[in-house]
Amino acid sequence: MDALQVTPISQANANQRSGRAGRTGPGVAYRLYTEEAFRNEMFVNNIPEIQRTNLASVVLQLKSLGVKNLLEFDFMDPPPQDNILNSMYQLWVLGAFDDMGDLTVGGGKMNEFPVDPSLAKMLIAAEEHGCTAEVLTIVSMLSVPSVFYRPKERMEESDAAREKFFVPESDHLTLLHVYTQWKINHYRDDWCTKHFIHAKAMRKAREVRSQLMDIMKTIKMPYLSCGTDWDIVRKCICSAYFHQAARIKGIGEYVNCRSGMKCHLHPTSALFGAGFTPDYVVYHELVLTSKEYMQCVTAVDPYWLAELGPMFFSVRDKDRGIGRR
Repeated sequence: MDALQVTPISQANANQRSGRAGRTGPGVAYRLYTEEAFRNEMFVNNIPEIQRTNLASVVLQLKSLGVKNLLEFDFMDPPPQDNILNSMYQLWVLGAFDDMGDLTVGGGKMNEFPVDPSLAKMLIAAEEHGCTAEVLTIVSMLSVPSVFYRPKERMEESDAAREKFFVPESDHLTLLHVYTQWKINHYRDDWCTKHFIHAKAMRKAREVRSQLMDIMKTIKMPYLSCGTDWDIVRKCICSAYFHQAARIKGIGEYVNCRSGMKCHLHPTSALFGAGFTPDYVVYHELVLTSKEYMQCVTAVDPYWLAELGPMFFSVRDKDRGIGRR
């Protein structure tokens, strides 16, 4: 399971940071941790990123370049073989690899987009369902840092501004709503400031959207809109994240459908404190802080999970629920 987890810096990082003090003039470095924490809780050096992150994008690119045996590829910092195998499995689940581990037509198409394979899969699903315009915007918004900001001195005001954009069943659709309203207001920075939205992040999302649209034109992917048929868009989101599904357990609390791991709606989610609590959701990523929080969540129909992820789920007609295979 992929997750973003807050971890201590390395000793090398700490020494480099302390070296900033006094570089251009007299200075003092204050280390806000004990010597014991420095010695016992911090690694001596950073673990190379390739050894601690999801390799799905790297594996997909290597396969598209004709690399047959990824386990024997000469990486500069060889990642654990389990990471490579897990990434290959994820790509098989998304339909990028066939049963023999070879690149599929869909996988080749996914490789054209310089985004996470799940986001690329969402775009490909959008072509099939006729909503590439909407999904293109969602993917672009997910490709930049959070567009909302919450200043400490104006938290209640910023929360109220954010809630005006909420689409109760989906954080993904909430992002689409934000972008659409920004577009209606002529992409103005002052509109962003008024609604506690990062103008810089929005401009970056617009730039990413333009780049992805150019790729769509190059590979002759049609630009189609579904209007306000949000169920179609939610199904496309489900097609990209059915392997990250969770079912309700309590108020604001879910369990991952595959691992049984507890996860929670983040207080900033459009679904948190909404008038209804969906039985099943999919999420963009999991963030580990004081709890395991799902980030960017969308309510889904359990039948979609069974249809799109038959390797994981089957339908129980009695209660319209799903069971694990």
